[in-house]
Amino acid sequence: MTKQKEQTQEKSAFELIYEVVKQIPEGCVATYGQVAALAGSRRWSRVVGYALHANPDPEHIPCHRVVNRLGEVSRAFAFGGENRQIQLLEAEGVEFVDGKVDLKRFQWKRVTLEMME
Repeated sequence: MTKQKEQTQEKSAFELIYEVVKQIPEGCVATYGQVAALAGSRRWSRVVGYALHANPDPEHIPCHRVVNRLGEVSRAFAFGGENRQIQLLEAEGVEFVDGKVDLKRFQWKRVTLEMME
């Protein structure tokens, strides 16, 4: 069994997702799929959304840094709607082009081996 699979069995999916989201640097964003892959399975994209909506500690788990694969913010951002998410990202220096985050410039560069396959 791989180390990542052992770790996944010891912690809940939400806990793994929160650990990844905590690592997203200020001024960067990650996609739901990217967070899912880093947390253990690229199939968890929807689970990432559920976890972020239930975020127990928004001060330390920066869910506003997660966007969809097109760079769009969540219309149902759990802590104040899409405008609040945009405000938080812009305050960190993230720029938007035509209402979307410029992923080429602001996407977190961390990847997993699974993502490279």
